[in-house]
Amino acid sequence: GDARGRRTLVIAEIDANDPRWVRGREVGGYGLDAHWSDDFHHAVHVALTGERTGYYADFTELGAVAKALGQRYVNDGRYSTHRRRSHGRPAIDVPADRFVVCVQNHDQTGNRAGGERLAALVSPEALRLAAALLLLSPYVPLLFMGEEHGETNPFLYFVSHGDPALVEAVRAGRRREFESFGWAGEVPDPQSEETFEASRPRWERPESEAGARLRALYRDLLRLRRSEAALRPGGSETRVRHDEAAGWVAVRYSREGEVLEAIFNLSTEARMVALDQSCRWSQVLFTGAAEYGGPGEAVLDEGLRLPGHTAVLLRGAVA
Repeated sequence: GDARGRRTLVIAEIDANDPRWVRGREVGGYGLDAHWSDDFHHAVHVALTGERTGYYADFTELGAVAKALGQRYVNDGRYSTHRRRSHGRPAIDVPADRFVVCVQNHDQTGNRAGGERLAALVSPEALRLAAALLLLSPYVPLLFMGEEHGETNPFLYFVSHGDPALVEAVRAGRRREFESFGWAGEVPDPQSEETFEASRPRWERPESEAGARLRALYRDLLRLRRSEAALRPGGSETRVRHDEAAGWVAVRYSREGEVLEAIFNLSTEARMVALDQSCRWSQVLFTGAAEYGGPGEAVLDEGLRLPGHTAVLLRGAVA
């Protein structure tokens, strides 16, 4: 809204999966500009890491990624295994740019026992795939510091409290929290200065070959979000399809005669994906290209052959 003559944005960090936060006040909502949607992170994380404990138990099927891409929430009133009750409300009527999504953030990383970033958990191929899922989604992307160059130093939970009782309560609470995830071993002391120092990014990483190539991918994906009308917020018709058994998900954007389709192979194996034969397709971006550190093999011929853990953005022209 407007405050003191300035345009301000109010974004809620909340996991209630309730569209009231972003619906207009005239229809009973709170009128915020956007709110975080953690379901996107959880669905992508499970698909790429295989972790299924704790709150990840609600996102064990690939269909969760497809639903997160197309319907705002995965838990939209359905039963939540983790919460042991139904959770959320449908939000398909709410514009996609009212939702902020990520593949890493301070909570999801810092709340892990070891503070592992995604780059420490998955392959470079999967890391590039995660970038494409984030930046070719219809939502507002949130980037966590260092993810654009594949930072691998942990981001641990750290505090600096003066009250000894509060410090001990935090330590005990952290240990209890990790029980549902089955994480073993000692939890780094949140009050220790060593925990804080271990969480600093390595600023030489962006200058490494691997870091520079990943940054190039992020830069090109962000450029496409600005230059392609179909990828801009609002106004695009979005259709999602997926193949649970084969392990791929596709999002098709149509706007003002422009057609783009982003196809994500979340399997480790190469997959054939059928394309709409009413269009002539050309490749716009491929995460496996040599300039991003991939093998650089062609993926588009008579059909689409997509290597494992890669994504491609295609442009369609009516044949």
